[in-house]
Amino acid sequence: MTELKQIIENLVREPVLADEPMSRHTTFRVGGPAALYVAVSDTAELAGVIRACRAAGVKYYVIGNGSNLLVRDEGYDGVIIEIGKHMGMCTRNPGTDTITARAGASLAMVAALARDEGLTGFEFASGIPGTIGGACIMNAGAYDGEMKMVLESVKLMDEDGTVIEEKADRLGLSYRYSNIPERNLIVVEATIALTPGDRETISARMKELNARRMEKQPLEYPSAGSTFKRPEGYFAGKLIQDAGMRGYTVGGAQVSEKHAGFVINKGGATAADIWSLTCDVREAVLKTSGVILEREIRLI
Repeated sequence: MTELKQIIENLVREPVLADEPMSRHTTFRVGGPAALYVAVSDTAELAGVIRACRAAGVKYYVIGNGSNLLVRDEGYDGVIIEIGKHMGMCTRNPGTDTITARAGASLAMVAALARDEGLTGFEFASGIPGTIGGACIMNAGAYDGEMKMVLESVKLMDEDGTVIEEKADRLGLSYRYSNIPERNLIVVEATIALTPGDRETISARMKELNARRMEKQPLEYPSAGSTFKRPEGYFAGKLIQDAGMRGYTVGGAQVSEKHAGFVINKGGATAADIWSLTCDVREAVLKTSGVILEREIRLI
């Protein structure tokens, strides 16, 4: 890894960190060390780091702000590449009702720009704790809205560092799914198409949704948002509550008493605690309702 670290350091502007605790980079606030951790500033740096990893035969994983990620306590024996604040610009395209955002732009930032520009349709995303890149990958959504409804096109990088542009209808978007990961592609930019609206109405809607989040969700604790996907015809939180798992605890991990659809780090949780708890929840729900819960969180 020492040689690869030196190679990557010559490709990027930010320091390359060795044995970097992933608890600093996930919203769960857990996770062991990454062998190497690097934040890239643009697509050229991203392509260079990927090529360097592949040439060295070292695995890599690309993250945004770690909002849907569970990293094992043993860590990651490879290179974590962060597309975050350095690739977080977003802008309205002149003469259109579209916004183009780089993959690291937060959904809150894009929603705020849409509001300021008097564009409606993205209010649903204003409180989702993620980036545009991650939102495209999982077709993120909330409050009857999802990326599929507004996404126009994406720019994607392949394993050779080549960037291609695709229309949204090529991504197979469905509930919390796109075909981007299985094609080993990385989102580097996205364009969303919105509709002209009244700024005050847009702002009021965003405030309403964020107030509902604060009232109903355990935002005071580290979590990855909704832990399980919504089974067709059911609500995951209700199934979990009906299975008697509300407040259930494993180590420092807990099924939130405020919203049973959230697993939280109550304090001192490990990744093993969280994973074990989700296994127990799935087993309990299957036993009481016959429904198999599918996790939203990604384990690396």
